[in-house]
Amino acid sequence: MTFEGIINDINNRVFKPVYILQGEEPYFIDQITERLMNGILDEMQKAFNLNILYGKDTDVPSIDNMARRFPMGADYTVVIVKEAQSISGIEDLQYYVSNPSESSILVIAYKYKTLDKRKKLYKAAKKTGVIFESKKIYDNKVPRWIHNYLASRKISIEPSAGVILTEYLGNDLAKISNELDKLILTLPEGDSKIASDHIEKNIGISKDYNNFELMKALAKKNVLKANRIVQYFGSNQKLNHINQTISSLYYFFSKVLALHFMQSDSNREIASTLQINPYFVQDYQQAARNYSRSKVVEIISILREFDLKSKGFGNPSVPADELLQEMIFKILH
Repeated sequence: MTFEGIINDINNRVFKPVYILQGEEPYFIDQITERLMNGILDEMQKAFNLNILYGKDTDVPSIDNMARRFPMGADYTVVIVKEAQSISGIEDLQYYVSNPSESSILVIAYKYKTLDKRKKLYKAAKKTGVIFESKKIYDNKVPRWIHNYLASRKISIEPSAGVILTEYLGNDLAKISNELDKLILTLPEGDSKIASDHIEKNIGISKDYNNFELMKALAKKNVLKANRIVQYFGSNQKLNHINQTISSLYYFFSKVLALHFMQSDSNREIASTLQINPYFVQDYQQAARNYSRSKVVEIISILREFDLKSKGFGNPSVPADELLQEMIFKILH
């Protein structure tokens, strides 16, 4: 089942006896676990019927025993096992999962790993309950996730602001959601839109000196602005690590190279093919006009070269700020 489908069922009080929540992205696992923790029992019922266990402190027999208890004054006994990836011999849960109690709901939060689909526990859970695999979101999908997260709270965000947040927070959804919640709380009364200057004021990310603005400056071949941004990066290296900049530029110029091979001039088709927000299509088109196909191939090679140098290969002593300045010079000239 999908994350949205599971949440919808919980909201409609449609429950399964077993939930296996597994995978690399802890955010969705935590969200489903919290909904089950708070959406099945009321506060009085929780005192007798909610059992929270931790993988390092429990074992399969203890989980089995708790899950077979009859509820007291409620429809269900709820057993939530956090950090279940630490349980030794978890496959032995197959015996309970194959025939779970109808009056119990067992939640297994199995973070950062997945169960072996060939083994009996996985197969049993697939028959009697729900298996949800929480996958990491690719960086290029994060701005859309941010948009949807805020939209569900009736808040909008400037497209550029979403990209800036992604650049500096990566794809850690728990971290991103935490920062978004802070931004929502700091919005002026009556304001329902997050802008770049709001992010700068409350998170400390410059709206003028960031990787997104550097990409735009390079796309326009604005040498002065690009150099100003690079100088700012050099004096603020903790917030502007060279590897993060190289990664962002590699993503950008890889898309520019793909654009060179496209036949269509339709913004919608370009956005769909390159998997970018239509709002940014003009930046990629401008870069394609300013950099020939062969030059873009050369730029990608330059980025690979300086990625290695930034990690110490063939560069024993040149500091990061000087490497960045040299790299941008080679891109522009």
